Amino acid sequence: MKFSLLSTDQKARRGELQLARGTVATPAFMPVGTSGTVKALSPEEVRQTGADILLGNTFHLMIQPGTEVIDLHNGLHGFMNWHRPILTDSGGFQVWSLQDLRRLEEKGVTFRSPLDGRQIFMGPEESMSIQSALDSDIVMTFDECTHYPVTHEQAADSMQRSVRWASRCVESYHGNGTLFGIVQGGVFEELRIQSLEQTMEIGFKGYALGGLSVGEPKEDMLRILSEIAHRMPADCPRYLMGVGTPSDLVNGVRHGIDMFDCVLPTRNARNGWLYTQKGIVKIKHNRYRLDSKPLDSQCGCYTCTHYSRSYLRHLFQKNEILGLRLCSLHNLHYYQNLMKRIRNAIESRTFEDFADSFHEDYPKN
Repeated sequence: MKFSLLSTDQKARRGELQLARGTVATPAFMPVGTSGTVKALSPEEVRQTGADILLGNTFHLMIQPGTEVIDLHNGLHGFMNWHRPILTDSGGFQVWSLQDLRRLEEKGVTFRSPLDGRQIFMGPEESMSIQSALDSDIVMTFDECTHYPVTHEQAADSMQRSVRWASRCVESYHGNGTLFGIVQGGVFEELRIQSLEQTMEIGFKGYALGGLSVGEPKEDMLRILSEIAHRMPADCPRYLMGVGTPSDLVNGVRHGIDMFDCVLPTRNARNGWLYTQKGIVKIKHNRYRLDSKPLDSQCGCYTCTHYSRSYLRHLFQKNEILGLRLCSLHNLHYYQNLMKRIRNAIESRTFEDFADSFHEDYPKN
């Protein structure tokens, strides 16, 4: 992996991430293909939205279909027919979400499969082995996602465990991908700084902020972002995990973040919440029954250039699968176009004006 900074505008960074399977323009948004698919869309359609890289998930792919199935296709790329870069989350967040079904120990986590209830163990070594089998281009360390709310003592214990696990990940990973470290510490700045320093001592090619957007107030997330992002190594990609809304992306770039992922654009699309230049359109609403205008007149995606708001509403009313597909296509196009506009603004040294204008004009609905 090679990361190059091409331009900066205050803390905002425009770069390129060169990987064996392709180049990723940064700042980048990664569509989430948790189980080897971005829901409702083909890999070709996802690529047409402008995506350079996808996210897959170690936890879900381990449970189903299992690495022995993916091995038959020479890795996740062949299995899902996506031949550009893939980043895989380690499974730490998903294990964290199974709070009532897991037992946490220093060696790792024992949990009940949400699929069939069988007992499964995952630790740093197991996560690295699975991600090696998936042949991920970017591999995330196995970490403990810190709860919210949490005491300072609990956050410190959790953070230190993630650091120890990160060391074990480095020792046990023997795949072809590039290993990224994850900074934890909850909403406590000094713990985040300590986590970053210790993770940098281990040494990684990229660094991520994890454990945000897990229930903490937005103000706390922005506070941690403003304190930590600029301290992350300038010559490495900086990744904010599991965040965001369009405003989150703009704020993240403003603080120096290079990479993002989130389920929001596709999840909201399947629920009829569609992003436009003037805010969110809730397409199921009756006001759109006789609306023959495109979803977003400023959007050039396939959905907006071929179909009306009235038709999209009709598809939802009739529970037609096409509605989910067209809306998912639009939302991903909106996100990728937003990232392109951000990159252009950084290159022209107008990002601050762009960000101010975006926050002023974009409704908070």
